[in-house]
Amino acid sequence: MDGIAAALGDAARWRIVELLAERPRSVGELAELTGLRQPQTTKHLQTLARAGLVAVFPLGQRRVYALEAEPLAAFAGRLRELAEATTGHAGERDVVARYRAAIEADAAVADRDRWADGREFAFDRLLAVPRETVWRHWTEPGLLGSWWVPPPLTITECVLEPRPGGRAVVAYRDADGEYRSEGRVHAAEEPAHLAFDLAVAGPASFTGHYDLALAEERGGTRLRLGLRITATTPEAVPAIAGIETGWGQVLDNLTAVLTKKG
Repeated sequence: MDGIAAALGDAARWRIVELLAERPRSVGELAELTGLRQPQTTKHLQTLARAGLVAVFPLGQRRVYALEAEPLAAFAGRLRELAEATTGHAGERDVVARYRAAIEADAAVADRDRWADGREFAFDRLLAVPRETVWRHWTEPGLLGSWWVPPPLTITECVLEPRPGGRAVVAYRDADGEYRSEGRVHAAEEPAHLAFDLAVAGPASFTGHYDLALAEERGGTRLRLGLRITATTPEAVPAIAGIETGWGQVLDNLTAVLTKKG
């Protein structure tokens, strides 16, 4: 497929393929129709032949080229597969588009420190497992790290010690860098309530104040997460703009992990 893609990635060769799709043609005819010189046309045809796209028929002093349908059909099939895969993940593209729109909106008002202080977010999920199970997935490091960040991020440390004064640490990395947040747990009432802070390190900093409530409900556990941010800097625009979308993805991760256990 790589050879076919490379061969078709030139406008002149693509035009030659279009002409050969109509019928076999000689080098001279192709040169005349494309406006290329015959040596250039021959080189393009040789490239197409190496990719398996054309066959050559020496007819005395003339060389006639014909298009091969099979490799084109295989290439077209691969393109259809890629199009179907893209359509199947259209939601992820929409997430990126919404994130970009949020960044642009916040960048227009982030002209000073503490520009977003006091901004609040609320998230709600009904999880089809007992709340003790949900609690464990928030407080046991191995389970917490299994859902906290969406792909392509990778957790390197994830701790929420369920006691007042306990450590709260979330560290992760991706291909572009490493990120770390640290704070403290302020309240922990197993298995119903957890309150903690996380301060994002670096110039793009802010502090998130989290309040997690887990309530028994018919069918499972009602999770409600409140988040209020303070100590915001102008550099934190991308992080703050991504909170709503990011936490939506994170809680979707948690839901998926718990669904497998249910």
